[in-house]
Amino acid sequence: MSKSKTSKKKLASLGYVFKDIIWPRRWLLLLGLALIIINRLAGLVLPGSTKYLVDNVIAEGNLDLLYVILMAVGIAVTVQAVTSFFLTKLLSVEAQHLIAQLRAQVQKQVIHLPVKFFDNHKSGELVSRIMSDVEGVRNLVGTGLVQLFGGLLTSLVALGILLNINAQMTLFAIVPMIIFALISLKAFNYIRPIFRKRSIINAEVTGRLTESLGGIRVIKGFHAEPQEIKIFKKGVMRLFNNVKKSLTSTSLVTSSATLLLGIASVTIMGVGGYKIVGGEMTVGDFFAFTLYLGFMVAPIIQMSNIGSQITEAFAGLDRTEEILNLSREDDSIARVHVLERIEGNMVFDNVSFAYQENTEVIKEISFEAPSGSITALVGSSGSGKTTIAGLAASFLDPTKGIITIDGIDLSTITLESYRKQLGVVLQDDFLFEGSIRENILFPRPGASEEQLIQAVDAAYVSEFSDRFEDGLDTLIGERGVKLSGGQRQRIAIARAILADPKILILDEATSNLDTESESYIQDSLMRLMKGRTTFVIAHRLSTIRQAHQILVIEDGEIVERGAHQQLLDKQGRYYKLYTYQSRI
Repeated sequence: MSKSKTSKKKLASLGYVFKDIIWPRRWLLLLGLALIIINRLAGLVLPGSTKYLVDNVIAEGNLDLLYVILMAVGIAVTVQAVTSFFLTKLLSVEAQHLIAQLRAQVQKQVIHLPVKFFDNHKSGELVSRIMSDVEGVRNLVGTGLVQLFGGLLTSLVALGILLNINAQMTLFAIVPMIIFALISLKAFNYIRPIFRKRSIINAEVTGRLTESLGGIRVIKGFHAEPQEIKIFKKGVMRLFNNVKKSLTSTSLVTSSATLLLGIASVTIMGVGGYKIVGGEMTVGDFFAFTLYLGFMVAPIIQMSNIGSQITEAFAGLDRTEEILNLSREDDSIARVHVLERIEGNMVFDNVSFAYQENTEVIKEISFEAPSGSITALVGSSGSGKTTIAGLAASFLDPTKGIITIDGIDLSTITLESYRKQLGVVLQDDFLFEGSIRENILFPRPGASEEQLIQAVDAAYVSEFSDRFEDGLDTLIGERGVKLSGGQRQRIAIARAILADPKILILDEATSNLDTESESYIQDSLMRLMKGRTTFVIAHRLSTIRQAHQILVIEDGEIVERGAHQQLLDKQGRYYKLYTYQSRI
């Protein structure tokens, strides 16, 4: 069963390489093949001329023939140089162009994958897959593949010439080459899984390294440098052991080539010497045979190196193809409805959700969130509040039940048209490296300066940005590291205000604000939420008093619902949560 799957994977990879990589560039590769043929044929002039140099020019003193030979060799060398230049210029540049295209294609695919995919993969690992896995393709479109065919052609032409010079000596030379070819094929079959495993290890090590550099403050805060050094060293040693395996295999191929070539050379020297002494072969024929033998053997040795590179390329493309074959979050054929402007009436009807099969974190919940209303979700950590928000944002799809927006099943609405109506402010909201201005303009890069300033003022960003020398153009560092938590949160809120969404999700939007910042923002949040269908998740219950409905979530179920005062009067779960926080 495993063998069948492996075979199927190789065939799939070959089909992908031919259809998507080779065939669209067939004319360029054919031109490259023509150049390599001319290059290799020109290369055969030098060994061919040695026979006439030894037997006619030197032995007979024919200087006129010497000038002809020199001219022919000079022209051949010039042709080789020119064809090599254009071969590299055409194919190597196209190979790098293809690498850039594939990286863009893989990044486009990855960024459209479902949120749960990113929950299971480190960002550093994905960076490695986007940037590194496709690099080997240069050996398919670059000079590698063309040189493989060119080397094969050179070897066949040289073989024909060798047979013509002396068939018996040629047979002695061919036997070691056949043994070498069998060893190489066996080695490449062994090496390909090693290269594939190397890509996986490299992605894991890169992922951990990226993660540790991003969390450097936590590492230093807990004096965890020795631990991280140990983990990284363990990873790079795994990578080293993998490389060691592949080096052992490739060195076996190289050593076999050296040994078998040596055996062939000793045999040719012995047989050739015997034939020259016996008058069956001229010295010129022997020199020509020896040089042509080199032209037959050298491409075969080169082909073994190119074969190793192409094997590595296929291993990387296997992983690239895995990514490209994953289903995007918007691939569902059911998503046919395109929303224009919406009212924002959302209904959850017996909705359940499970991250893992048979382990539901949301259990048959039903509620309505009318247009312009504020729905607050409260409960202990892990109760399912964020999952409900993720379902409302279409980051997740229900495993049971239905969610509708203005009466249309959310699972049938195109994600692009829905998310244009959506705004989110998360607990750990992500800011990009760049300026305050760039981060606020992120959802609407074309917004006017007036619209930007309105969002800035509404979220009280100007309260701290005016204190910076560069104002809104102040660089905030990676993930906004140069700002306080409250400042980062206000930028995130300003970004949501500028997006002007119809549906708004605030996940712990005021969790990182100090008391002063929170008082600044409460009014702006109320203005932001006005006229929008809003879902608010908050541990600070004081921030959700104005909600039209409060849903108390425990173990994935709605255990209480109502307005703030109604729930206090019931003296149930919400009352306990509220009074407990009030005492704190």
